[in-house]
Amino acid sequence: MPTTPTIRIELNGAPRACPQGGTVAQLVQELGLRPEVVAIEVNQALVPRAERERRTLVEGDRIEVVTLVGGG
Repeated sequence: MPTTPTIRIELNGAPRACPQGGTVAQLVQELGLRPEVVAIEVNQALVPRAERERRTLVEGDRIEVVTLVGGG
């Protein structure tokens, strides 16, 4: 059975393997997060929610995922 090629990224400071050709949206889904309550930065640049499906991850990307918390 063939394996999917992977790339190495850094996710919130920790190394992680991801499928080659994966997107930011797929990563959010893989992490089990609700897309509407997270902010994603790739290499210190915010990725707007509307662009997450198109933003492909590449070897060495540094991803920061921040969960938004409501309250007062």
